[in-house]
Amino acid sequence: MSSNRAILSIIMSMVHMMTVLMQISSSIHAFSTDNSARFAVLPTSPLHYTLQRQVFTDTRRTPTTLLASNEDGNDETNKLLEKARLLREQVSSLETTKLETQQMLQQEREKVQQQKEMLQLEEDKKKSAWKERYSVEVPILKDMGEEVMESIDFPPRLKGGKSRVIAIQAPLPLGLLLGEDASIPGITSVDEVSPDGNGAKAGVQQGDILRAITACQTTMETPTWQLIAGGIGQPKTKRFMYSVDGRPLEEVMDAIVSNRMDALGRDVWLVLERMEEG
Repeated sequence: MSSNRAILSIIMSMVHMMTVLMQISSSIHAFSTDNSARFAVLPTSPLHYTLQRQVFTDTRRTPTTLLASNEDGNDETNKLLEKARLLREQVSSLETTKLETQQMLQQEREKVQQQKEMLQLEEDKKKSAWKERYSVEVPILKDMGEEVMESIDFPPRLKGGKSRVIAIQAPLPLGLLLGEDASIPGITSVDEVSPDGNGAKAGVQQGDILRAITACQTTMETPTWQLIAGGIGQPKTKRFMYSVDGRPLEEVMDAIVSNRMDALGRDVWLVLERMEEG
């Protein structure tokens, strides 16, 4: 804001200087015109001879008077020219100051832009680090029934920012003992891991927090032609990712067991949140 005021002040000063220069120029022009009128050649025709003598008689001056008048005029002209020169120098100085101020403002804008870019870069790094910790690829069931691997974010449930989310696949039975975390409501934790179980072999550890698992559900699907014929349809099992955050332990256990209905016999997907050591 102070820089804008400085530029406005410089512009107003330049306008004032230009006005003064125009006044000086007008004065010099008027002075020159007046001197030219004094020494203009009068008509020499006989008709105006009498008037010519009258004019010379009325305006006649002694040589001393004319010399003094010319010296005074020259002094006045020199003063005006000197003043004009000084004003031009001041205008030039103001223009230089204006240019320097504009350059300074441009440098400040570039500096601010660089700071914004650095802040944005830091923010992008933080987001990238967050996604690396709390984002995993899991199979997602689409509307047409196909599964597509997608990266899904799981915001941390454990405080401190030292946890990490991982995805593990293991066949049934998992060999895990699950429980409800008394300190954090709505969290299902891994209380025990069987050393020889499939869960341990896949990398599940005691103390892990279960965030999501695959679950299977069987529904009756009836094509349009069967509806017209009065058919009852056929059962179809779909597998999908099931978030266990805030779900009762009994419901979580049922979801794990439902993977036995998978006609393809695929491994169970487990999304776990784990505290990092150190």
